[in-house]
Amino acid sequence: MISFQKPGNTLKKIFLALSVVFLHSFSANAADGEKLFKQNCSSCHAITNKKVVGPGLEGVEGRWPDKAMLYKWIKNSQEVIKSGYPYAVKIYEENGKAQMTAFPSLADADIDAILGYIKNPPKKQDATAASGDAAKSGDTGSAKLKDDTIYIIMLALVLVFLFLIGILGSIRKSLTRLVADKDGSPTPIEYGYIEGARVWCRANKTLVGFIILFFVAYAGKVSWYWMKDIGVYEGYMPDQPIKYSHKLHAGKNAIDCRYCHYSAYKGKVAGVPSANVCMNCHKYIQEGPQYGKTEIAKIYNALDYNPETQVYGPNKKPIKWIRVHSLPDHVYFNHSQHVVAGQIECQKCHGPIQEMDTVRQFAQLTMGWCINCHRETEVKMAGNDYYTDLHNKLKTMYKGEKITVAKMGGLECAKCHY
Repeated sequence: MISFQKPGNTLKKIFLALSVVFLHSFSANAADGEKLFKQNCSSCHAITNKKVVGPGLEGVEGRWPDKAMLYKWIKNSQEVIKSGYPYAVKIYEENGKAQMTAFPSLADADIDAILGYIKNPPKKQDATAASGDAAKSGDTGSAKLKDDTIYIIMLALVLVFLFLIGILGSIRKSLTRLVADKDGSPTPIEYGYIEGARVWCRANKTLVGFIILFFVAYAGKVSWYWMKDIGVYEGYMPDQPIKYSHKLHAGKNAIDCRYCHYSAYKGKVAGVPSANVCMNCHKYIQEGPQYGKTEIAKIYNALDYNPETQVYGPNKKPIKWIRVHSLPDHVYFNHSQHVVAGQIECQKCHGPIQEMDTVRQFAQLTMGWCINCHRETEVKMAGNDYYTDLHNKLKTMYKGEKITVAKMGGLECAKCHY
């Protein structure tokens, strides 16, 4: 764990940069440097000279007169400081004598992998990623356009079909009159469309009965599926007042879900993190790789925060987030019961959230969907001491069988409705 003597100091320079990079490092070659940097470093440092949380890392290797001393510094900074090495002492004093955690087990190859990536980063990486996201959005729009085009074509075909029926009906009447005039027979009675339909129905009662039965059955089916989907918002993806990319935060930067949604592990509701949680990082990260300064500035505006002076004003405003996942009021659902006791991954209900730029409702969240999950999900008993007695009873009762949530009362109405 990293500790600083002066936590208020925002300039941590090399201390914070190398600590974050190497805290979770593992044996890696030069090709692993990019992955290590993205997972551990990109949220706090830029590869350029631009300062984010700490200073830019461009040229960090060249700042040290002796590379061997840089390795020693990373592995045990206090030892280098005590030796009186001038550059180490200079950095230590410039950063308020903040102490960096020692990494004695870190291999030189791990350090070389990170430094190699910092020295030769890929160019226009963020622009390429943004272009890819734009292409995906375009694909979604194209798919929607194709769906609309199909309906337009079908409507056009119906209109053409009706037009042809009208034309053929007029031709038939004209030919019937010509034949009657030629043969000298009485002119047939001509009916209008409505009266003609009545005459045809009286003459073909059995066929009409089957047609009516078919349409009634079809209308019943359509109505059933329409009513069944009332209140089901699978795929719902509203635009939020501030664009927040889970793909960037939970995916690329590998931020744990519980860092923002900590109440999901403590109570019923996962909750929306307050803006001060955002400021833990964005007090220093003032520009993002995807939306630049635009979206982060909205957080500052809501908190009446001046990033230049780092002072909060009195005119704070709530951020009006739009709820994506919502259950009916008569349904009881407890996040901690599923996440902690049930050991269910967030993605089970929320889908691949780490791949979403804009959050959407992944699952149906209907009663049938929940019941099916209870029938299929096996109870996690290992390391779940709170329910030891219950689990022992279940093992005896269902000896040799797969013990699902359903077998421990997961299908009882009162579990979710009371």
